[in-house]
Amino acid sequence: MKKPELKKNIQIINRKAKHEYFFLDEYDAGIILKGTEIKAIRSGLVSMSDSFCYFKGTELFIKNLYIGEYSHGNINNHETRRERKLLLRKQELKKLHRKITEKGMSLFPYKLYISDRGFAKVQIILGKGKKSYDKRHSLKEKDSKRDLDRMNKWSE
Repeated sequence: MKKPELKKNIQIINRKAKHEYFFLDEYDAGIILKGTEIKAIRSGLVSMSDSFCYFKGTELFIKNLYIGEYSHGNINNHETRRERKLLLRKQELKKLHRKITEKGMSLFPYKLYISDRGFAKVQIILGKGKKSYDKRHSLKEKDSKRDLDRMNKWSE
């Protein structure tokens, strides 16, 4: 049986997040993984659609991040939706914890990527949830921008 190909430049993006939230601030955090999880990430077996970040005491965790089982893992293969600890500096954690306690602020993962040194990193976004009329407005802007781009393309 042939082993799956492991890619070097992996970027998994939570596309639903731009539709649901206004982005206010971003942070890059390390993530603590088990042995077969990094291989599964490099194989592209990741989904971030339902994942979110939360504080447990003074530590930051990510929950519902789906990392599929590695096909060539043994009996010690990882759980697919376990909670994983995120690594940030203490000052950043305090700042985030203070901002999260404000009403309407959310902390969610936007992008999972492999750094130049080979470590898995998660880009965390501090955001504010959009109302339904904000979502309609952003869709309207997106459509008008697309129409303008089409017109410019045809005029060239």
